[in-house]
Amino acid sequence: MTKPSSRFAIAPCFIPIRPIPRLFLPRLFLPRAANLCLALAAALLASPVPAAEPAPDAPQWTLLHAGNLLDRPGRAPRGNSTLLVHDGRIEAVRDGHLDASAFPGVPATATVIDLRDRYVLPGLIDSHVHLTSDKAGIEAQLEDVSQGVADQAFEAAVNARKTLAAGFTTVRNLGDGDGVTLALRDAIAAGKLPGPRIIDAGTSISTTSGHMDPTLGYREELHAALDSHGNLCDGADDCRRAVRRQVARGVDVIKIATTGGVNSRIGAGLGQQMFEDEARAIVETAHLYKKKVAVHAHGADGIAVALRAGADSIEHGTLLDKDTIAAFRKSGAWYVPTLSTVNGYKERLARNPEAYTGEVRRKIEWRIGITGKALRAAVPAGIKIAFGTDAGVSLHGRNADEFELMVANGMTPATAIQAATVNAAELLGLADQVGSLEPGKRADLIAVSGDPLADVTVLKQVGFVMKDGRVEKDTRAP
Repeated sequence: MTKPSSRFAIAPCFIPIRPIPRLFLPRLFLPRAANLCLALAAALLASPVPAAEPAPDAPQWTLLHAGNLLDRPGRAPRGNSTLLVHDGRIEAVRDGHLDASAFPGVPATATVIDLRDRYVLPGLIDSHVHLTSDKAGIEAQLEDVSQGVADQAFEAAVNARKTLAAGFTTVRNLGDGDGVTLALRDAIAAGKLPGPRIIDAGTSISTTSGHMDPTLGYREELHAALDSHGNLCDGADDCRRAVRRQVARGVDVIKIATTGGVNSRIGAGLGQQMFEDEARAIVETAHLYKKKVAVHAHGADGIAVALRAGADSIEHGTLLDKDTIAAFRKSGAWYVPTLSTVNGYKERLARNPEAYTGEVRRKIEWRIGITGKALRAAVPAGIKIAFGTDAGVSLHGRNADEFELMVANGMTPATAIQAATVNAAELLGLADQVGSLEPGKRADLIAVSGDPLADVTVLKQVGFVMKDGRVEKDTRAP
């Protein structure tokens, strides 16, 4: 048996391959174009593979022997199985442990990966992450004015690697300010860095004083510097402009907020904060450019506005009532619960009781107390549910914690896994590429010890990760 090496069998922290020249250090005096160039250099330096040396190609043919196989979540699993991978895609899925001779045209020298003692399933998908940071509260506010684009690039590259190592081969990144994750998306796709496939929203769109207004909580003389990404809009025409601005940047999806947010530094609550004509203008413009719309919404009034406007997904959706449940079912929109945020809040408060102050602290305490209630209502109502964590509020690399919370609030292990595979793939518009292990789809898969359909917490310990036919992590003993 030929055992591929793991790209994660290295030190947990990146060390730059060469020092950044001193002339680059005072980033506050660099123009934005130079900062973006530095960000790209930082992302490349973060790779464990030197940028000047292309990563080795994936083996042309790979036979993978699984002890148990959940090839199509939502359907019954299979027992002993063989997957044939060719040029990064699934070529065949067959019962039993077969050698190359069982597949015409496959050479006897094909790589064989022995996972006969493991449970194999598709690579997981997180529909809601923020790769540029793990900070929150006062710490995040300080980071906003102390870190530059290059710092964010390093942070995002590290968080992407953590996410992939956790078994999440695809993510939807719902908001960053400086184009870092757009560049990271392209670098990963080009094989320059390890990380999950990224569907990116660029900068989230908000009304002035809305949840994603970057000036909230800062002195007025700093506002001009902070509000530099064209994401704020007021009125339908201005909101159309804001969507077109993000489309011009090359985003894959549009992210907006129709309600206040838990972490918004403003005492305006969690109800509706965008008028219906503004929300409708955003959704119609995004759909004109074939972009889906993800909507941050907590209060039922803001959820209803987004659903009437034609939103494709509601993120958080903390307050559901009978009318919004009916609107979900009528619209066919997806619900992304993001229960893991409460883990991030609890852990930060345990380390530092003063991590959050004032209005934010009060909203966090409310969110901790109510989290899960909406999901318990959504499941029996038949609302479509996709997996998402809001990692960044919770910790990157801990994405699988969401499974346990989903099961504790009305889902089964099988439906939670389905939410993180076939459902999320449909939401992201990638159902023909990922989410299941079928011929023609990308060879994105993971392996765990134990049966995740019996105990979903085994997904917190992913020992084997393959993405596009390449082994990205393998913790089995040599």
